[in-house]
Amino acid sequence: MRVHTKETQASLTPEKALQILKEGNNRFVNNLKANRNLLEQAGYTADGQFPFAVILSCIDSRTSAELIFDQGLGDVFSVRIAGNIINEDILGSMEFACKVAGSKIIVVLGHTKCGAIKGACDHVEMGNLTALLSKIQPAVHDEKSEKENRNSKNGAFVEKVSTINVKRTVQGILQRSPILKEMIQNKEIGIVGGIHDITDGQVTFFETE
Repeated sequence: MRVHTKETQASLTPEKALQILKEGNNRFVNNLKANRNLLEQAGYTADGQFPFAVILSCIDSRTSAELIFDQGLGDVFSVRIAGNIINEDILGSMEFACKVAGSKIIVVLGHTKCGAIKGACDHVEMGNLTALLSKIQPAVHDEKSEKENRNSKNGAFVEKVSTINVKRTVQGILQRSPILKEMIQNKEIGIVGGIHDITDGQVTFFETE
């Protein structure tokens, strides 16, 4: 399986880019993999890269974007941080990926049983982690349906906060990056949120609002 070229990347629409990710996740869930020679791909991408997607996901060891979407070298920009939150550096990386390097879609990917979400639900404070988890606290506050046991022992509460956190991150990208917002409005790129179920590997994408 060859890598993306400037021509194949440019020919993709945001919708087609999302479809490629969905098809890759379907292969992963069914324990199938596209036939690719990674060493050969390393050679093809040595002089340039043309990834079609930028994926913001958690650092969790079970959520590697390249694996769960069955992608090879040079296919996606992978941005990973606990709790799939954003900051200026991540926004700048996304702007580079889309405006400069030509990626067609941004995916904000949360996952089930997320440790960072659990930490925020429990109001954990520890060193530099305190500031990171504070960025997830608005999602904890926004979850209103669970009236009791609003902590990590309540699995339903944790998953609802995870979903809200992903949606807030999507909105945060639109609010904090005029460059990306304009590209989305012009349909040059797309943006979508989703949740990866670490038990069965399935990624569920949210409908674009």
